[in-house]
Amino acid sequence: MLKKLRIDTFVIAIIISILIAYFFPQLGASDSPVPMNLISSLGISFIFFFYGLSLSTEAIKNGLKNWKLHVSVQGSTFVLFPLLVLPFFPLVKGTSHELLWLAFLFMAALPSTVSSSVVMVSMAKGNLPAAIFNASISGIIGIILTPLWMLPFIKQTEVPFEFSSIYFQLITEIVIPLALGLVLRRFLGVWAQKHKRTLNKFDKAIILLIIYKSFVQSFEDKIFSSVSYLEMLSMVILVIGLFLLVYFLTGWIGKVLKFNHADQITNQFCGTKKSLVHGTVFSEALFGQTNIVGIMLLPLMFYHALQILIISVIATKKGSEQTIAATEADSIQV
Repeated sequence: MLKKLRIDTFVIAIIISILIAYFFPQLGASDSPVPMNLISSLGISFIFFFYGLSLSTEAIKNGLKNWKLHVSVQGSTFVLFPLLVLPFFPLVKGTSHELLWLAFLFMAALPSTVSSSVVMVSMAKGNLPAAIFNASISGIIGIILTPLWMLPFIKQTEVPFEFSSIYFQLITEIVIPLALGLVLRRFLGVWAQKHKRTLNKFDKAIILLIIYKSFVQSFEDKIFSSVSYLEMLSMVILVIGLFLLVYFLTGWIGKVLKFNHADQITNQFCGTKKSLVHGTVFSEALFGQTNIVGIMLLPLMFYHALQILIISVIATKKGSEQTIAATEADSIQV
């Protein structure tokens, strides 16, 4: 229960950031003397630099053996999710709902989470090395696949995009810092592991800053006036429905591939997660020059809160079941 509350505090912090953006927009406003764009840009670069330093190359090497599980998790993350959202495009094309659909596609195309996936798999007694491998590799794959899913559709919207600047930002803020972190890992990797909690707090601080800035811009341009309370409620219902559908499908895929109990947990827990960290920084790269970042993050923020809530309940239950089973097995042997 304590672990659940600790994780949920970040969700509370996100809500507070949005409220501050609404009531105190001065720091993030377009005429603010504080260089928020520069701060968030540098923050993103440092997030991926530290990610490169912390990346467990040993876990990646060892993890390559269980290839069926990895293909299933990454297939769910980058193929199954977007394909479930894609068929609805003809229904919304040219309507006022097209932007909200794009926000759902953006969420569906994102990588899996890192820390929460590993924590939840550990709680449920799943395959922890495989969870670490998939969480680590997912962020790298997402740098390539997330923009590939998005670009064909954002080209069709009426929102003006400068695609050369998008690619430049992805390379300079994400790819180069990540590569630099991987190169320097042999020198600074131990330092990164030692200060993992501090770096985690830094990541979250930057995410909250970007959310604040994005929502200030969206409130400034009255972008949320086009989203009704009914659409918000519909968004929450759709997010829950999408999560449960993917959880069911990944469970079914695991049975078809004959995964053992530990692999099945990792497959379902990692394959259903979406990363708010990657979502926030990718939204800056893909939509940062427009006023729609706030709306693009809405389904993701709902999903982030709900995935933690639902998976933490399932993880606690499965972990208890495994502990009871292990105790019974020990008593039989005795």
